[in-house]
Amino acid sequence: MTLRLVLGTLDTVAALVTARRITTLRRALTAVAPELRHPVLYLPLNLTNAATLAVGRRLPAVGSAIRPGIRAEKTTITATDPALNVVTYQAPARSKPSGALLWIHGGGTVMGTLRQGHAWCSRVADELGALVVSVDYRLAPENPYPAGLNDCYRALHWLHDNATKLGIDPARIAVGGDSAGGGLAAVLAQRAHDTGLPVCFQLLVYPMLDDRTVLRAEAPDRTVYTWTPTSNRFAWTAYLGHPPQERDDRPYTAAARRANLTGLPPAWIGVGDLDLFHPENIGYARRLREAGVECELRVEPGMYHGADALFDGKAPSMTAFRTSMLDSLRAALTNP
Repeated sequence: MTLRLVLGTLDTVAALVTARRITTLRRALTAVAPELRHPVLYLPLNLTNAATLAVGRRLPAVGSAIRPGIRAEKTTITATDPALNVVTYQAPARSKPSGALLWIHGGGTVMGTLRQGHAWCSRVADELGALVVSVDYRLAPENPYPAGLNDCYRALHWLHDNATKLGIDPARIAVGGDSAGGGLAAVLAQRAHDTGLPVCFQLLVYPMLDDRTVLRAEAPDRTVYTWTPTSNRFAWTAYLGHPPQERDDRPYTAAARRANLTGLPPAWIGVGDLDLFHPENIGYARRLREAGVECELRVEPGMYHGADALFDGKAPSMTAFRTSMLDSLRAALTNP
């Protein structure tokens, strides 16, 4: 009888806690644009350890359909060790030489696959007539910094070294990515600048730019979704090989750590005002402009991290968000 009473009490407490959490989330959801509200926002999605990472890596990819008529081919770059896989996307009638986009998928540097970029990469190939190359970089924690960045740099070098064979103009190669991919694209643009490897544009979609965000307390009334401070701490710790700290003198660990942004290629940065990365994205855009780098900044009201992947083609704001990405890239690849 006592055990039943205890179990009953625990069930009641659990129900009250769940109800209170749902009520709190419903209040917080009033900040989310009505057209972007989704059941996923009620889920406690946090990366905390190897077990939750394993679950995250098994989640299905959003936006995995390749546009009809676009040829997607896997290529293995074997010039250096280890071998690196990329997927190229192109329209069969692509005019050569064309511009090119090196795309880097998101996933906090700890998860994500090439498949999740199929829809976007094939759209760029279709509508811009560009060659798109998506890089299958190594993930942390199995392969911490600088493995992933080195893979992206090798892919960019491969594009330049094989420009004639690939039918692309080496003066019209852009880099881009979303979330962690955007962060890698930003440091890749920095490294390419320092080594004399031309990049004409950087397309940074709610990029993961600053590991020091982990060290800063969130405002108590600020609610973020899908990519949380807990997940951010886990991912940066996995990528860096240690917990983030104020001082880290290793080059290219995080784009926001670079003191001098002068001479970097023009950029487009897009982020929602409910995104964990909103402050660091705004700060980086401001610093680029102060350094004389042309930077278009798009801040989407009521948008959380990754909402465009969930609602592209379904919500007008997200359709407009991705159209802005495409238009900026088109201008860059046409007039580098």
